[in-house]
Amino acid sequence: MWSLRPPRYDARTSYETCISRTREMGEQKRRTRLAAAADAVEASGDQLRAAAVEQTLHALDPEDFQIPGIRTDEKAVTWIYQNGMVSGPGRAIYDELMSAPENERCPLCGHGTVSQLDHFMPKNSYPALCVDPLNLIPACSDCNWAKGDTRASTPDELPLHPYIDDIDSEPWLDARVIHEDGLVRLEFFVAPPAAWDNTLAARCRNHFRLFSLRKAYALKANGHISEIRGYLRSLLTTGGVGAVQRHLLDIASSSLTQRPNSWMGVTYRSLARDMAFCQGAFGG
Repeated sequence: MWSLRPPRYDARTSYETCISRTREMGEQKRRTRLAAAADAVEASGDQLRAAAVEQTLHALDPEDFQIPGIRTDEKAVTWIYQNGMVSGPGRAIYDELMSAPENERCPLCGHGTVSQLDHFMPKNSYPALCVDPLNLIPACSDCNWAKGDTRASTPDELPLHPYIDDIDSEPWLDARVIHEDGLVRLEFFVAPPAAWDNTLAARCRNHFRLFSLRKAYALKANGHISEIRGYLRSLLTTGGVGAVQRHLLDIASSSLTQRPNSWMGVTYRSLARDMAFCQGAFGG
């Protein structure tokens, strides 16, 4: 997971921007009712931020995050998020959130391309947070679909939050090289640092499982190995095992310096550590 700088907009600013062009709709007084709920939405945003600091997001009760004065059957989320943010006056906020990840990489998986905003706390259960920037994570479609509207019931089940959980400053991703039937492949896994507590380690493993990162990284790595086999064979012929290992370590170092948990960096590091691979067991 890649961490992101927290958004500069607060919950109230985003909400009031998104409802600013809502029509009254006659006797429904839609705009008046939404405006009257601004204090409650701001309070919900404060609760979200306090729970994030206390690591109690899983304990937030959906009943406390409804929009006062708005019935559930009125589909206020559509008014506020879809009409107010995605295609309304809040679009500038939407675009800024979408453009936050470097190179448009999904922060949840680290390799998909950002295409939508994911509601960390599901918008249908927590409508008061539907346009709170801290609750909106730029994500690829696969990650957004994988997460869906599921809610965590324990701290261990909480996915990692890119704005809140900065875990990329130390290595936690590792891989083992598997030689089988003349082929070589990598199998990725979570290797938590000793300093992590049990909850953070469990959350990282849950995140890894929820977004199918073991499979996603393996597909990337194993496909990449097939692309570099020819060069490695040539390097082995001209420079020997040492040249192959140095090449792998150089690329691993370059990649991991920028991203300590880059699937590519971990791939090259793991291959460099595998003596059978360096001696020519490249597979294929």
